[in-house]
Amino acid sequence: MSPSVPLQEMIRAIRSARTQCEERGVIQRECAAIRAQFRQSDNGGRSHNLAKLLYVHMLGYPAHFGQMECVRMIASPRYSEKRVGYLGAMMLLDEKQDASLLITNSIKNDLSHSNQYVQSLALCTLACMGSAEMCRDLAPEIDRLLRASNSYIKKKAALCAVHIVRKVQDLGELFTPAARSLLSEKNHGVLHGAVVLITELCEKNPETLERFRKTVPDLVQIMKGLAISGYSPEHDVAGISDPFLQVRILRLLRILGRNNEQASDAMNDLLAQVATNTDSTKTVGNAVLYETVLTVLDIKSESGLRVLAVNILGRFLLNNDRNIRYIAMTSLQKIVGSDHNAVQRHRGTIVDCLKDQDASVKRRALDLSLALVSATNIRSMMKELLLFLSSCPPELRAQAASGIFNAAERYAPSQRWHIDTILHVLTTAGGDVRDETVPNLIQLITNASELHCYTVHKLYRALLADISQQSLVQVACWCIGEYGDLLVRGECQEIEPVQVTEDDVLDALETVLQSHMSSPATRGFALTATMKLSTRITDNVDRIRSIVSIYGSCIDVELQQRAVEYNALFKKYDHMRAAVLERMPVIEKNSPRVIPMESPQGRPSRTSSQPKSSTESHWCPNHLLTSFSLPVCGVSQVCDLLDLLGGSEETLQPSPAVGGSAPGLPIHTASTAGGDLLDLLGGLEPAPIAPAPTVPVYEKEGVTLTLSCEKQSDSGLTVTLTASNSTDSDISSFTLQAAVPKSVQLHMKAPSGDFLPARGTANVTQMVVLNNPNKVVSVEAVPIRTASKSFFPLQVNLKMRIRISYTSQGSAFQDTVQIDSFPGFSAAIH
Repeated sequence: MSPSVPLQEMIRAIRSARTQCEERGVIQRECAAIRAQFRQSDNGGRSHNLAKLLYVHMLGYPAHFGQMECVRMIASPRYSEKRVGYLGAMMLLDEKQDASLLITNSIKNDLSHSNQYVQSLALCTLACMGSAEMCRDLAPEIDRLLRASNSYIKKKAALCAVHIVRKVQDLGELFTPAARSLLSEKNHGVLHGAVVLITELCEKNPETLERFRKTVPDLVQIMKGLAISGYSPEHDVAGISDPFLQVRILRLLRILGRNNEQASDAMNDLLAQVATNTDSTKTVGNAVLYETVLTVLDIKSESGLRVLAVNILGRFLLNNDRNIRYIAMTSLQKIVGSDHNAVQRHRGTIVDCLKDQDASVKRRALDLSLALVSATNIRSMMKELLLFLSSCPPELRAQAASGIFNAAERYAPSQRWHIDTILHVLTTAGGDVRDETVPNLIQLITNASELHCYTVHKLYRALLADISQQSLVQVACWCIGEYGDLLVRGECQEIEPVQVTEDDVLDALETVLQSHMSSPATRGFALTATMKLSTRITDNVDRIRSIVSIYGSCIDVELQQRAVEYNALFKKYDHMRAAVLERMPVIEKNSPRVIPMESPQGRPSRTSSQPKSSTESHWCPNHLLTSFSLPVCGVSQVCDLLDLLGGSEETLQPSPAVGGSAPGLPIHTASTAGGDLLDLLGGLEPAPIAPAPTVPVYEKEGVTLTLSCEKQSDSGLTVTLTASNSTDSDISSFTLQAAVPKSVQLHMKAPSGDFLPARGTANVTQMVVLNNPNKVVSVEAVPIRTASKSFFPLQVNLKMRIRISYTSQGSAFQDTVQIDSFPGFSAAIH
């Protein structure tokens, strides 16, 4: 290819290349020819060669060798070469390139040029790639051009000033007087540039914002002129007069009216007029209406105007354009907390959006539907949400299930309705629910004593129908183990009677134990339930003993340990079995007597008899054994129980309250385990513990996080983090993440929830256990998951970093805070 080939011929040759290799060959030959001509001092086709090089750059090939040629062409006196040179500078140079500093003087000279088009080239280049140093050097020249008489230059100078303010915020004061004077211009281009510049100045400087609030009447007049003006072919777009300028003015009014009642009052009439008279059948009109709605909702507007804005968003929900429906739901999500009743009027339309084919629209509709749930519409809304859950895409099931759980917990009309709703979710999406769902449902069932018979019958039927949903199977096994006698008795009046035999119940549990779909945790639930049935039924104890003994050699260590301990209860400690396997007492959520079951490594203690995910591993009342009916010989039973755990041979004087035994009777126990065990049996009254001090560690955007510490002897630390929300809108998806030095082991318990209602009506708590696994002092435990404590000295300078993440009004927030000291533990940790 000849070096003198025109640009059009080069483009044609590149496009006719059949392979990428052929295309690279054409470009390499042309670049070599361009590079050779750049080295010629009397090159007459410089602009022609640079134009070809810019096309090569647009295709993604390297063209950096043309940077110096751009600098030389910018300094040329010929306009044709300046134009290509400035274009090349905007494409090939940026503020990080050293060559960009070489054109500063040329731009300064061209800003004073007599030709407005040369001035325009310099302004465009500075606005495109000007560095902070260039902006500081040339800012006075831009301020001078803002006061020029030429409208063509003023509108470009205004946009260049916007770039300068973004690069160097301190230079904003320089352009403030000129920007104010530009609002009196009649040229729409100048007005547009002025509004953009004023918007940038107000966002950067609060003092400038107060100064420009005086211009609200002027902006209102300009906007009224646009709204009521007749047809203007120069600015008309689909029947709307200059919608671009209208949108910019509305955005500026939103900034000026925010948190200012006087400015808001001045623009209320205008906003009502625009919202009423703008045509909503065209996309252009919808753009103006959307900006109007955002302005109304962001300023201190009248209540009637806010209702009008919400109704406009309601009309957007009926639009065929999915983008318009999406932005409407995004806006409604932000105001559902403050204008709940107004948004409720469009509940039916929002629920219909759950059936949309677009995944983004579905997700936004789900968020908004969950936010609209209240005590008055809980039944109707939950019906729609459960219907959506049965057919929603897999990526939305976890979010839908979590939202349904939160709504049911807050607004459940009755305990039976609450239980039925959660069971429906577990049946539909049991594999997508969170880990804390199982213990939360068990706690709910335990507290609803009048529904035990109804619940166990319903769960038994669900277990027979489907054992693939692990969460549902775990809850069903737990209930069958606790209330199996009610199931066999068949006295439930609230459900269709079905005759269930003891063999039927054991067959169902054996099916769970043998199923390949059952997880180790689920098998642990089933094995424990089978064991508990040995005290609730009478005719199949030998079969239960046989089932338990089979798993004494199971390859799963957890099940094997469970089975061995249960076999020991059958053989050596059969006289204690009925007391050990009594029904669980009522579990009070967030009760101080409820402690989590964790070992130092965050796994279940090896002396426990259920897997980590079981209910007892989440809630283990200290007084679980106080309901045992111990006879006068109860002390010997205590000795047997401690012997089962391999306690050391030391003598301890028990309390007379234990089983009515006489004082001074020796028992064999571990030095510390005996005292704690007697405490568990109700023999010792613990001394009152002073409440741990609580200190705030984070407070921003209405979200407050407090910390309290509980020192476990001298060896460990339990940190409780409590979050609250003082804003006017609800917060969802609230999560806390923690990090500590490597020498300290951290274990985070399941949080109490992920939803923070507005105005601090409820809190979210998160417990964090800190241990140092390198220095173990003592370990003490009680069997059958009654208690487990592990103590480790913390001998390091401890710091904790907390990451806070949540969603508010449809926007995601994330922040980090570092904790350097812990109240009540400062002697050991700083």
